[in-house]
Amino acid sequence: MANIHSSITELVGHTPLVEFVNYEKELGLNAHLLGKLEYFNPSGSVKDRAALNMILEAEKSGKLKPGGTILDFTSGNTGIATAAFANSRGYKYVVVIQPGVSVERTLILKAYGVELLQAADVPGFMEMLQNGGLSMAKLTVIMNKYADEHGYFYIDQGTNPDNPEAHYRTTGPEIWEDTDGNVDYVVALVGTGGTLAGLSRYFREKNPGIKIIGAQPAVQSRKNVNHPEANTIDGVLAFNDVPAQSVPVFFNPEQVPYDECLDIVAEDAYETGRRLVKSDGVFLGQSAAAALKAATIIAERPEASGKNIAIIMADNAFKYLSTKMYVEE
Repeated sequence: MANIHSSITELVGHTPLVEFVNYEKELGLNAHLLGKLEYFNPSGSVKDRAALNMILEAEKSGKLKPGGTILDFTSGNTGIATAAFANSRGYKYVVVIQPGVSVERTLILKAYGVELLQAADVPGFMEMLQNGGLSMAKLTVIMNKYADEHGYFYIDQGTNPDNPEAHYRTTGPEIWEDTDGNVDYVVALVGTGGTLAGLSRYFREKNPGIKIIGAQPAVQSRKNVNHPEANTIDGVLAFNDVPAQSVPVFFNPEQVPYDECLDIVAEDAYETGRRLVKSDGVFLGQSAAAALKAATIIAERPEASGKNIAIIMADNAFKYLSTKMYVEE
């Protein structure tokens, strides 16, 4: 019987969960490192889930009209995902691109036909960055005003509840089903915080004993302290022990959605990615490699022996070939 899909929107989710057996053996780890390979989504990242859910829910509510224009601020993956689904569903897409993203991400967005804006193009944006840095709450006000003036729909990935809801409905249940409920740790990094918030909500309902581990970029890169070209972990932000305005909107201050936060040095993430592609043939992007490094730290603890550690692998490395990640010194 034929099994032909009519849209890429039908291909989101049900990504594979793979144990990195060779990597575990090489490092002498007794825990089970289970990578959720989100680059199997149609536009290549975990952000496909949130982008599609936000579009579909906006259609249902009437906020997004046929032939309309979507506006958002993005570091790349959510923008790429939204561009893909906007094209497939007949919308235009305008993006304010985060400074410093990889060359590949910008080229991909251009290929989709996205209209790219810089922060300086949106009134109030640069002032926000210069006075306290990026704040999702302030960003919402600035971007909504710009959207209203231009007749756009601001999808607002940073505060839109349909972002974490996608992971509560799909990512969490998939991991639970694929492990038959045998999950001990869940590891993820944070951009908007939607993935971690949605997963935390789901797994705390299923089993409060599951440990939710967040990881964030270390304050400074160990080998390039204060260097203007210091290595970074692209597309993710610090969320633990940061000013209140920098805490993701999705994090309920009365119930922090993680049990522990690990600071990951960029070079350690890069080295982990280079190791895994050689041991298991899995070609990780920067945040995915950082997540694996965090999971490895957990796996080295005696109490993690024999435990299942589910790791969100946000994307693969093809968007980072212009960076230093896979350049061995």
